[in-house]
Amino acid sequence: MRNGVLTIMNKELARFFGDKRMVVSILMPGVLIYIMYAFMGNAMGSAFGMDEDYTPAIQAVSLPGSMEALLPQTGFSLITGTDEEAAKEAVTNQELDLLLVFPEGFDEAVAAYEASSGAPAPNVEVYYNSASTNSSFAYRAVVDLMDAYEAQMVNKFDVNAGGEGYDLATAEDAAGSFFAMMMPLLLMIFLYSGCAAVAPESIAGEKERGTIATMLITPIRRSDVALGKILALALISMISAASSTVGAVLALPKMMGGMTEGVSADIYSIQDYLLLAAVIFSTVLVLVTVISILSAFAKTIKEAQTYVMPVMLVVMGLGIVGMFGGGASQELASYCIPLYNSVQCMMGVFSFTSLPLGVAATVGVNAAVTLLGVVVLAGMFNSEKIIFAR
Repeated sequence: MRNGVLTIMNKELARFFGDKRMVVSILMPGVLIYIMYAFMGNAMGSAFGMDEDYTPAIQAVSLPGSMEALLPQTGFSLITGTDEEAAKEAVTNQELDLLLVFPEGFDEAVAAYEASSGAPAPNVEVYYNSASTNSSFAYRAVVDLMDAYEAQMVNKFDVNAGGEGYDLATAEDAAGSFFAMMMPLLLMIFLYSGCAAVAPESIAGEKERGTIATMLITPIRRSDVALGKILALALISMISAASSTVGAVLALPKMMGGMTEGVSADIYSIQDYLLLAAVIFSTVLVLVTVISILSAFAKTIKEAQTYVMPVMLVVMGLGIVGMFGGGASQELASYCIPLYNSVQCMMGVFSFTSLPLGVAATVGVNAAVTLLGVVVLAGMFNSEKIIFAR
């Protein structure tokens, strides 16, 4: 690597690492993401779940014999009574979680009922309080239990009796499917955020401060200045993206709660992480290059941030397409489109369906786009109309 490139890289890295506030601002998102996602997971668990040590209290009016054996299966505290109005008031005041009102002669009416008769079926009234998490949880549990009991009344055959051992998907498949759906979108957002946080300040910021003029009068070639800045900014952006990614990977299972039981990033090998790192770095190079070119047109950092906003929309759109795209593409042509190829590679790596030629094509295409961007940026540095625009 030429000395000019190394000189510019050292200058950019020294400016970044010499400012503790900038270092903290790059590393802090990962910590905040972990705290936020973990908090959201705990909050959702509290909102839609029930305390482990809490036992809902349910009251039944005219409790039939069939339900005397069925309802205790919930593990709830069951009491019987006859004062329906008082029980409703207790549910309203959240002093009672659930009230079940059975019609008189429920078991006999169920046994005699014929669906073909067209007559109304025996109806069980279940009163609950949706403002209470415990009452809502008890309502869902009891209704599900009674629905299952109702299905058994006309049951002629079973499907997967026992309910276990029929799902042949491995834990790796389940975790891979989860990460392949969530992580490409998050990664693309993190990568863009990291690039957008440093590139405008380095290009438009130096124009705004007037220091870029001093740099350009040095004997360093313009192409070396452009390449040195892009490589340094890419390394800094990678640090930010890595911090955010680690925070997200650690916190996603916490945020998703019970839906991701057993999900862990330990299922991926060193080779998977190396492939992912190559794709991510090449993606960062493209993003930094594009944002640097747009920033070179701007007179101030604020103006540069306005110019790069459409890039965020493109990045988010590609991530969303990946989330609902039905898996990584097996067509090599899909890996020749910058940024879209990165999403496809990420999906492939996370779902264990990566296409080796696709990864190679992605890195190659992204490198070619970066080199083209270096040429464009160097040409912009040679233009006084662009660099010294006021």
